[in-house]
Amino acid sequence: MLLGQVVALVVLVLGTAALGVWWSARQGAVRAPRQAPAGIDWASAGIALADRVTFVQFSAEVCAACRSTSRVLGGLTGSTSGVEHRELLVDDHLDLVRSLGVLRTPTVLVVDGGGREVARMSGVVSDTQARQALNRVPTAAAEADGEGQS
Repeated sequence: MLLGQVVALVVLVLGTAALGVWWSARQGAVRAPRQAPAGIDWASAGIALADRVTFVQFSAEVCAACRSTSRVLGGLTGSTSGVEHRELLVDDHLDLVRSLGVLRTPTVLVVDGGGREVARMSGVVSDTQARQALNRVPTAAAEADGEGQS
């Protein structure tokens, strides 16, 4: 009886540790964009897009991770030309949240100058991850241009 309880406890601890490692690895990871609906009117949502790339951050008022991510993205946009950061409260933009498939805060969409989502990050975003997402923009834009020339 005691051996069974010890084994169950060890399995529970190892499972919890594995889940924690998996969860931590996903925080802020740069992922491919979701299939976004065509023709998002960013201007009607109050978002003026930058020439090169705009980090569109979906946040909640009571979200510590959102504040941290906002500081990281604000620092990056302040030092990089053609890059802007826009922060939206999910409660004020529910239609946009639903149509874009935003499931948690913070979620950051990396949008190119043409309004296309080229990458997505969820959770706390580090400076390294934000720069990694920024580096995907020229590649994603070139691929999108190449698709229409077939």
